[in-house]
Amino acid sequence: QVQLAESGGGLVQAGGSLRLSCAASGRTFTSSAMGWFRQAPGKEREFVAAITWSGGSTMYADSVKGRFTISRDNARNTVDLQMISLKPEDTATYYCAARLGSVPTVASKRYDYWGQGTQVTVSS
Repeated sequence: QVQLAESGGGLVQAGGSLRLSCAASGRTFTSSAMGWFRQAPGKEREFVAAITWSGGSTMYADSVKGRFTISRDNARNTVDLQMISLKPEDTATYYCAARLGSVPTVASKRYDYWGQGTQVTVSS
């Protein structure tokens, strides 16, 4: 089992930066693909970024490509999402998710564990 806890959200002006972190507990973290998703009010949860268990491969939604960077530190059991050039449309609750023993995917239903989320608000 994996427990996930996000942190680092907050209020930032458009053009600013934030770094989200997801702390994981559980022995299976290092063999799990990890993803970040977000959900804005009234909208469905959407894929943001994902990373393989080794950190050797990443994938991004087109809307964040070039602005967001996902990384992981298996020694510290953390997955980070560095966000730059933030836009008001990035405003959402951001969730990290773990997919046990498999490759990352954009499909949220294929992830096994979820954190509680952290709010990111970008003002114009």
